[in-house]
Amino acid sequence: MAGDTSQNKTEQPTAKKLADARKKGNVAQTREIPSVLILAGSIGVLFFGSSWMMERLISTMRSTYQQAGAIDMLPETMHTFFWEVFLSSIKILSPLMIVVIIAGVAGNVAQFGFLLTGEKLNPNLAKLNPVSGIKKLFSLKSLVEVVKSICKLMIIGGVAYAVFRQYMDSVPGLMQLSVGHIITFIGQLSFQICFFVCIVLFILAMLDFAYTKWQHKADLKMTKQEVKDEHKQTEGDPKVKARIRSVQREMARKRMMEAVPDATVVITNPTHLAIALKYDKDVPAPLVVAKGAGFVAQRIKEIASENDVPLIENKPLARAMFQASEVGDFIPAELYQAVAEILAYVYRLKGLVR
Repeated sequence: MAGDTSQNKTEQPTAKKLADARKKGNVAQTREIPSVLILAGSIGVLFFGSSWMMERLISTMRSTYQQAGAIDMLPETMHTFFWEVFLSSIKILSPLMIVVIIAGVAGNVAQFGFLLTGEKLNPNLAKLNPVSGIKKLFSLKSLVEVVKSICKLMIIGGVAYAVFRQYMDSVPGLMQLSVGHIITFIGQLSFQICFFVCIVLFILAMLDFAYTKWQHKADLKMTKQEVKDEHKQTEGDPKVKARIRSVQREMARKRMMEAVPDATVVITNPTHLAIALKYDKDVPAPLVVAKGAGFVAQRIKEIASENDVPLIENKPLARAMFQASEVGDFIPAELYQAVAEILAYVYRLKGLVR
């Protein structure tokens, strides 16, 4: 029903829900953070290493052109020549590639930590459904992404224009400078634009990450019924747990009743309480083997009578032991004297002592 609010996803995702989503690779992440780190790392490498990279590039090109006229156009010779050029290019670009890889990995690890999962690689034919694709294309999430991209382009364009505007008066004078000075001017201008763009992109990336994290939790929200079902799966169904406790109590009561025939004496209230004690010389004190109130007390007394276990009425002692002792415990030290008198009386009844 439309008015059934119980089906609305109003509950925050549980820890289990978030953990299950993480196992499937469904985590809050934005591409902006790795992108800005890669851009910043690349700018840093070019700023500090551009001179070295340029020198190596000029040296490689000079060596290549010098060897070009003396190379025999044979497959083996050409293979060796191009392989050397390839290795030289790799050496020149290796600082940049290493920084890009580290920045890309760090940008993702900073968002959701280390995560290795193959769930995203599993084939999913549902993604090939054109209807679902069209729905995603015109969904609110797609609209938000388009608006974010447009805003980002406008902000970056504005920052680039603001930096370039400071150098507009110097542009006409470039016609009178040498090629080296023009390249230096363009390099300085490009670096400043990229530097300020990086700052702006970093701020936008933080805002986008905060939004993505909020959207991720909103997508994982649960209905009240889902929370209850998950609680049942993790903690167990309350009805089943109650049934298990009931069975356990019944089994404990059965074992307790089986111990009554071996008891030495049963102390009663006389009608409401019954405590069965067992004592022999090998234990330090009398042991409570059974106790109960009401129906259980009546059953203890019936079993005791059937097995010729003495029943002794002592209301204060019965109440004290019922409150202070549990089945399987020795009686409290403060009750030793009172219980000893009862045991002596029982032994005299049995003719064990005079």
